[in-house]
Amino acid sequence: MLKVIPIGGLGEIGLNMMVVEYGTDLMIVDAGLMFPNDYMPGIDLVIPDFTYLRENREKIRAVILTHGHEDHIGAIPFFLREFPVPVMGTGFTLGLLRAKLREYLLPVEPDLREIRAGENISLGPFNVEFISVNHSIVDGVGLAIDTPEGILLHSGDFRIDPTPVDSQFTDLIRFAHFGEKGVLAFFSDSTNAEKDGYTLSEKDVRKTLDDLFQTCRGRLVVASFASNITRIQQVISLAVKFGRKVIFNGKSMITNVGIAREQGFIHIPEGSEIGERQIDQFPDHKILIITTGSQGEPMSALTRMAQGKHRGIKIKRGDTIILSSRFIPGNERAITSVINRLYRLGAEVVYEKVSDIHTSGHARREELKLMLSLVKPRFFVPVHGEYRHLVKHAQIASEMGMADDRIIIAEDGDVISFENRQVALKTPVTTGRVLVDGKGVGDIGETVLRDRRKLGGHGMVVVLLIVDEETGETIYGPEIISRGFIFDDQGQFILEDAECIVLEVLDELDRPSPIDQGRIESEIRRRLKRFFYRVIERSPLIMPVIIAV
Repeated sequence: MLKVIPIGGLGEIGLNMMVVEYGTDLMIVDAGLMFPNDYMPGIDLVIPDFTYLRENREKIRAVILTHGHEDHIGAIPFFLREFPVPVMGTGFTLGLLRAKLREYLLPVEPDLREIRAGENISLGPFNVEFISVNHSIVDGVGLAIDTPEGILLHSGDFRIDPTPVDSQFTDLIRFAHFGEKGVLAFFSDSTNAEKDGYTLSEKDVRKTLDDLFQTCRGRLVVASFASNITRIQQVISLAVKFGRKVIFNGKSMITNVGIAREQGFIHIPEGSEIGERQIDQFPDHKILIITTGSQGEPMSALTRMAQGKHRGIKIKRGDTIILSSRFIPGNERAITSVINRLYRLGAEVVYEKVSDIHTSGHARREELKLMLSLVKPRFFVPVHGEYRHLVKHAQIASEMGMADDRIIIAEDGDVISFENRQVALKTPVTTGRVLVDGKGVGDIGETVLRDRRKLGGHGMVVVLLIVDEETGETIYGPEIISRGFIFDDQGQFILEDAECIVLEVLDELDRPSPIDQGRIESEIRRRLKRFFYRVIERSPLIMPVIIAV
């Protein structure tokens, strides 16, 4: 029996990780992370739950990476701490991974093996061919996995750009080849399944950029994803065309550009690049700064510029700032805050809502239809997206004539089994999200997050009591201390009333008798919670501290 198990990435954006298993052999496709949302205060990263992999560690043959975005490689450092198996990826993908792994202390030297589009490898019963795909990061691949049950085709993250500026096409001929050969199941990127038409070509973005370069008379600052090497090369080429010197700024930008230059994906003519300290040696119309911070990240270079806190670059009137990326959902407030600050400093700001300055790396509906028509799979499994994206992609397949029983909408943990060219969903395995907070991995749960949300939203109230352990008599207190709840001078009457409620709880105790500390804390917490909400409609974190002596 062939089993495909999504560990993460289905029903969510991020955490992409998929297991392909046959008998005593198992291979993994990608191991990505998710960045925390507003409901995860204090959390740094979110990674997939590796429970199923721990239960089957002796079967793991390798991890194959489709490309170098964080939602596909970000969990690898945590994975390698437990599973020192080979990791395979293209040159640029492994270059990004090596830079990331330097920040982590691993028990053994990682076994990283470079592959190229068009190559084949064997992993036990699996033969894997790597297929070139066009995406918003260079060196991406799809996978054709030949198994004893048939061929599984994984699109990777892709778009179909007929005029790519980097000559990296999605190899439709190879996808069509496997379609003619016969595909058991097709696992395809669903991110833009809601959007009609075709994805805007990078060539169209270049035209917009070209127009901006022609009209801008001051300094140009372009903020982009540091992983979007194709876009960065476009901007460099335009700088050369219009006689501007190039300055790279931001840690990840400098790192990624360095890796891309080593791999041959970025070319900068000699004499075109200068350092940050040389900016004042050239007139404004000769300067281009390529930087990070297009998502309004708090510590990014562009955010520090907008706040006037950047050590070497000060935004001034006449500057033009180009945010050459999309607004990722959840980042809108941070991005608009940066835009407003830049305008206050006198700069002009160009972003996706006012100009065609960015295009997605994910295929839209017409491209998804084209891919399905070429692959002609027996079974279709939409992947990579929130649940609505999977449903919309499934509807596309249905509109193209696929029978409903050939379309599988799966979620994380579902076991998709293939046997004798038939498919079935088996009992799900354990999956979930593991929270990373500092050096702690998995030691933060929902209870802690709930307490943090309460602290952030309504503050904290501490009730301090010292009681006689044997008799239950109060020796000191109750003293109530609040932080982030109310001003002590304005709400003192509320805290005084709260003290009276605590005294009522104590008066109800049977005395003399040994105290039941847990019961008293629970009752104090219950009564104060009800009181505070009735009086002020707030729900602070209530912490009774009872010291028995």
